[in-house]
Amino acid sequence: MANKQVLKKQASERRRMRVRAKISGTAERPRVSVFRGARDMYVQLIDDTTGTTILATKLSSIKKDGKPVEKAKEIGLLLAKQAIEKGIKTVVIDRNRFQYHGRVKAVAEGLREGGLTL
Repeated sequence: MANKQVLKKQASERRRMRVRAKISGTAERPRVSVFRGARDMYVQLIDDTTGTTILATKLSSIKKDGKPVEKAKEIGLLLAKQAIEKGIKTVVIDRNRFQYHGRVKAVAEGLREGGLTL
């Protein structure tokens, strides 16, 4: 049983590194890192040239009731609003080993609706 868990973790890490090898964020066009956990969801704007997080938010910070996909879209809208206030207009999305559908896709749609270019 332990071997199966190790293999699953290794496969997950390979997916993450494969996605991450193609994506890099700058100060003008930061990387939007999306992490989808079992209890919460975290979204960050990251400048990879300096290794700093510009903005960050999480699902539990949204007080709205509803389905997780609807809340994920709200996170995207919130982050887009904060990014535009900081003068950021374009971003690159890092899906971080997760498939681009469901909550991850909803975050991207929220970012677009909020006025950011992906």
